[in-house]
Amino acid sequence: MGAAMTTVIREARADDWPAIWPIIHDVGTEQRTFPYDPAMTECAARGMWLLAPPARVVVAVGGDRVTGTANMYANRPGPGSHVASGSLMVAREARGTGVGRALATDLIGWARRSGFAAIQFNAVVDVNTAAIRLYESLGFVTLGTAPGAFRHPADGDVGLRIMWLDLR
Repeated sequence: MGAAMTTVIREARADDWPAIWPIIHDVGTEQRTFPYDPAMTECAARGMWLLAPPARVVVAVGGDRVTGTANMYANRPGPGSHVASGSLMVAREARGTGVGRALATDLIGWARRSGFAAIQFNAVVDVNTAAIRLYESLGFVTLGTAPGAFRHPADGDVGLRIMWLDLR
């Protein structure tokens, strides 16, 4: 067995989109971890994911392959702009290999460097135990759960957590 592949996080470039789109499409059509419309078009996904500065979009790269992506931004405008948020997605074949941790750690570093007071994830699916364990291991806590707010294809109506990391 070969050596473990190193994951590098870098700013996304326009030519990364053909590798980002299949990840977003897979996650959306699985309907297990993100409240995205499974019928979302590539054009709609591109507009939603590739946010303009001061937001940031990154890719995780292992070898010559994009293995994950994240975007990060102020959670709300105006009086809520001191709290960051973001979304992280990992390619199906790279799940469980540390790509999610690398993306989350990068997001936390960006939020700190950018002067945000906290990070708030608005909709973590309650049965997405891998993500919840990862976020908790990085210091996030669950502030509350909206019961039944997510229609999971196998588990039925499950909760959506609001998760929080204080950076002060």
